[in-house]
Amino acid sequence: MAELKTNCSLVPSARIEGNTVFITVDGDVDARNSPELRETLIDLIRREKPKKLILNLGNVRYMDSSAIAVLVESLKILRGSGGSMILTNLQPRVKGLLEIARLQSIFAIAASEAEALSL
Repeated sequence: MAELKTNCSLVPSARIEGNTVFITVDGDVDARNSPELRETLIDLIRREKPKKLILNLGNVRYMDSSAIAVLVESLKILRGSGGSMILTNLQPRVKGLLEIARLQSIFAIAASEAEALSL
């Protein structure tokens, strides 16, 4: 396991284990800070080239459509190189937003990071 450096206040924790990158997002994501999250996610994906990206959203109580756009773009980049993304620890409001937008069929969702590893 190796810690990955980021300069993003929304991503206080990122690490790589084998070809899996684990990213923890800390705080609500909206139009104000989603560009920073986008830059960080895309940088980590391009730099580390993971086969699996596990995104822990347990500390995200709210996200808007700009945050969803960041997740979709990141997933598209990952899939282009044969990778996948799994969202974990979803708060009820965030999970509800994904369900309303019918995005639970696009994103793999797991209750925990441990469960995500088995997918």
